[in-house]
Amino acid sequence: MPLPPRTHAPRRLKAALLASAVTVCLVAASAPPTPLGVGDRLFPYLGNPGYDVASYDLSFSYPGANDKPLQAVTTIDAWTTDELDRVNLDFARGKVRSVEIDGEPTTYAAAGEDLVITPEEPLSAGRWMRITVRHTSDPVPGKGRTGGWVRTGDGLAMANQADAAHLAFPCNDHPSDKAMFTFRVTAPKGYTAVANGLPADVEHAGSATTWTYRTHHPMATELAQVSIGRSTVLHRTGPHGLPVRDVVPTEHREQLEPWLAKTPDQIAWMEGKVGRYPFETYGVLMADASTGFELETQTLSLFERDLFTDTAFPAWYVDSIMVHELAHQWFGDSVTPRSWSDLWLNEGHATWYEALYAEEKADRSLADRMKAAYGASDRWRAEGGPPAAPKAPRSGSRLGIFRPNVYDGAALVLYALRQEIGRPAFEQLERAWVSRHEDAVAGTADFVKLASEISGRDLAGFLEGWLYGEKTPPMPGHPDWKPEAPAEKAGQ
Repeated sequence: MPLPPRTHAPRRLKAALLASAVTVCLVAASAPPTPLGVGDRLFPYLGNPGYDVASYDLSFSYPGANDKPLQAVTTIDAWTTDELDRVNLDFARGKVRSVEIDGEPTTYAAAGEDLVITPEEPLSAGRWMRITVRHTSDPVPGKGRTGGWVRTGDGLAMANQADAAHLAFPCNDHPSDKAMFTFRVTAPKGYTAVANGLPADVEHAGSATTWTYRTHHPMATELAQVSIGRSTVLHRTGPHGLPVRDVVPTEHREQLEPWLAKTPDQIAWMEGKVGRYPFETYGVLMADASTGFELETQTLSLFERDLFTDTAFPAWYVDSIMVHELAHQWFGDSVTPRSWSDLWLNEGHATWYEALYAEEKADRSLADRMKAAYGASDRWRAEGGPPAAPKAPRSGSRLGIFRPNVYDGAALVLYALRQEIGRPAFEQLERAWVSRHEDAVAGTADFVKLASEISGRDLAGFLEGWLYGEKTPPMPGHPDWKPEAPAEKAGQ
């Protein structure tokens, strides 16, 4: 019997492979949508694997009331890093009207706090994709879930740290995936909208105005800021001609001006410590809101107005808090944590420069503050974990990781390091850190490595106990510093 033509076998093989591939795709497509994460120890549900976001284009239409949903369109440009049968975005607290990939409608479903998108065909690795989501963005908090939009006395602002940007817009909501941002905000007559970055356009149409802002540097989603209110935008000039713009409730403009006038000198002071300001603009957003915190949103730090008007706060304290949020523009915004366990690098450095400013400008002793922190450090570690390994927040408590151990407890680590390697090497390290990792992400291991390089010796062993120990190590140069006695032994 003659053999069949050789072409038949490959055809049968191709058909079998195609059938197998179709079966796999159908099985994948029929599987229920599943929420994903990038494996962050503290927020395991945040972020999504398989792609790298290059840019966000966010459009919001404000209805003129801060208790009603905004109409919104989020466009995400990204590179796939893996083959994807599905694309997960972090998104909750909004209704999705439609989703497109590369202009083609696609199916989608909610799973936990993820929006799970199923393209018609799998997306190959290394390809460019554009995702467009038409949705609402709801400023009214859900059950036990705060963050995202903050309702102010005259409109809205954003407070997305640590895990709440996806309550306002679909995103890859983890600091390790920084991207460029464009904001387009439409509001009725009488309102002003301001966002991160610099203004790019203003368009008037009937009784509404649309403001467009663009960042000139990549940004983590938790640092996004949009302010909509009956506001006045004030302009001044900082070091090297830096545009400084502040956003204040119009009715409080004169009362707040003396505080705002301090910003250019504060920027110059920080530049003297760590080098040139890293972004295209800076300013202060003073909001009529009760958040319980201030926030270093990139290029436009969010403050409660009461901080500046409540006479219970001494002037030196308010000044130092302004510097705290300003310092974050270098530490946390320009150099962004690789994971949320690296939060101490943000808050420890911001607290360090806050305390150093208070010492230099108001004669508030840094050593005295660090001695007090040393006394409390063992207790802080027991309650919140060591600075570089903070305990996970309670369920639903997005602010649960912001404990004293990552503020003064982490600044204490920096004080110990300066004691160990000397002031000149420490100051060189600080400048090198923000320069080497500008516009990037970095973590604790990167800091230890750079500290060792700058000092000329391996500091891993020295820093291990300070960063990860259950007990606080002895302070170099201060053998008399002692931790507080445990509560049950106090007074005995």
